[in-house]
Amino acid sequence: MSAFPLEQEHRPPGTPLSIIIPVLNEADALPILLAALQPLRAQGAEVIVVDGESQDGTPKLARPLADRVLISPPGRARQMNLGAAQARADALVFLHADTRLPPNALTLITQALATRLWGRFDIHLDGRSHWLPVISAMMNLRSHLSGIATGDQALFIRRDAFDAVGGFPEQPLMEDIEITKRLKRLSRPTCLRAKVVSSGRRWDQYGAWRTMVLMWRLRYRYWRGASAKDLAKEYRHVR
Repeated sequence: MSAFPLEQEHRPPGTPLSIIIPVLNEADALPILLAALQPLRAQGAEVIVVDGESQDGTPKLARPLADRVLISPPGRARQMNLGAAQARADALVFLHADTRLPPNALTLITQALATRLWGRFDIHLDGRSHWLPVISAMMNLRSHLSGIATGDQALFIRRDAFDAVGGFPEQPLMEDIEITKRLKRLSRPTCLRAKVVSSGRRWDQYGAWRTMVLMWRLRYRYWRGASAKDLAKEYRHVR
């Protein structure tokens, strides 16, 4: 459990899980994700979409299939923090628009958070490149050994732990790496072997190994102390 006692903030009963989805111009991907989340809504989970001022009609598409659609200035960390602040459940999961949870996600997350403060799923990257299964396996191994997770692994966090680390740091890149580093000071994560399926569109578009090397380089520089702002500029430039 945690390295120190955490004060539990109780929410109204009846909402077992809040699924928070930060989006920006995801009109193609988001309706598919939200349709897949309807069985979880039927089990009592709430779905919160936080839009970062999309220009493609994403909020309008989201409203019929989500419990709430919030509008925020763009910035994934800022959007996720806003969603968490409005969430009703004590269990939070942060989901990218191109990532699908396994069908039994609610049970898996509930069981995991009964004994640990946070966790993540293994990942399967879905796309054209035949390298994606290898990259997926490398990502899962790295995360298992390091205890560090990325946002496309569907991070799930107890609210008291989320509040204890101050939520996501509002930086333009590596906010997932940073929050998991802080959460590790409270406890090791639960590493679920069940897999989320995430789109490999980034790897397909820019080249699988080119993208992998870029991400390794950026993470290494972040580890060495480079600012997230400078790294975000490089990331956007390369892409």
